[in-house]
Amino acid sequence: MTLSFGGREALDTVNQRQFLESGYLVLPGLLPEALRERLVPEADRWVDEGLRARSIEACVDPVRHGPPPVLELELPAHGELLTHPPLMRVLTRLLGPSFVFHHLHSDRQAPGIPGKAWHHDCEPNDRSDPSLLMVHALHYLGGLDETVGSLAVLPGSHRNPVDKSAYAHHGTGELPGEAVIDRLPPGSTVLLNSALFHTRRPAPDGPGRPRYFIDASYCQVGARWRPVKPHWRQMLARARELDLADGQWPELFAERHFTEYTGTAGTAGTA
Repeated sequence: MTLSFGGREALDTVNQRQFLESGYLVLPGLLPEALRERLVPEADRWVDEGLRARSIEACVDPVRHGPPPVLELELPAHGELLTHPPLMRVLTRLLGPSFVFHHLHSDRQAPGIPGKAWHHDCEPNDRSDPSLLMVHALHYLGGLDETVGSLAVLPGSHRNPVDKSAYAHHGTGELPGEAVIDRLPPGSTVLLNSALFHTRRPAPDGPGRPRYFIDASYCQVGARWRPVKPHWRQMLARARELDLADGQWPELFAERHFTEYTGTAGTAGTA
């Protein structure tokens, strides 16, 4: 479902209920042009200077590579995106007044990049409590159209807790009941319950234009969540040093909401 978004509109009760039932919410044009224009060159730098590759290496083999030299949230516009006020207002309605930042990924996906098989991105919490929400905010800086491919989601699949790759044998193929999101203006955001199955499909007519994509995830407090990056403490500490929460979100970068790091299984942000 789509929420017409602009100005200071907040998520209403109907949208909130629909998100809980379907597991997703589309926010066309959530990001203002001024912010989007700053995010794009930062994503270019992240890819072109090898910072994304080094961030992945730091997760895949932390003993050999150590922490990355630059964190995504240290890029000024990326740090601003994490607490973009309209996004935070919607998240507050979905997650309550206290929630914690989990991770951030940024990419400029090359034209012709293969699709990503059906999967979900939810991490466990130490209470094994599926009622506690983890939400992914998928930001499409250039929007979605036939030149960059589409996002397909399986509404309601978040209510059936199974392994992340339970539907991977379907590849990117069509599933009964799916919803396809293939037309979004630049600066649009899709919010997913992180347990919702989704797939990235390539451009239908072959390579088109680069797909600028940033995803950030947030979790309800009430349990400790498993981190996906070995340098997660450094990441949260740096966010506090930069005062990204601006004194408004005291729990957003608090370490106490996480378990110890136990390994990584796919941390590159691929929706």
